[in-house]
Amino acid sequence: MEAQKTAVDAIVVLTGCDRDAVVATIRRMYLAGVRDPKRLTFKGLQELTRA
Repeated sequence: MEAQKTAVDAIVVLTGCDRDAVVATIRRMYLAGVRDPKRLTFKGLQELTRA
């Protein structure tokens, strides 16, 4: 869960996106098996730029 928090905080700071949207995106990836905070942040940024 610390990986999720780290990734969410990083993405919110970098993009200024809505925290709830970031949390939902990161949680989906975390539940899919991505556990590394750097990987979650990178994949989260990719996903949110597509939206």
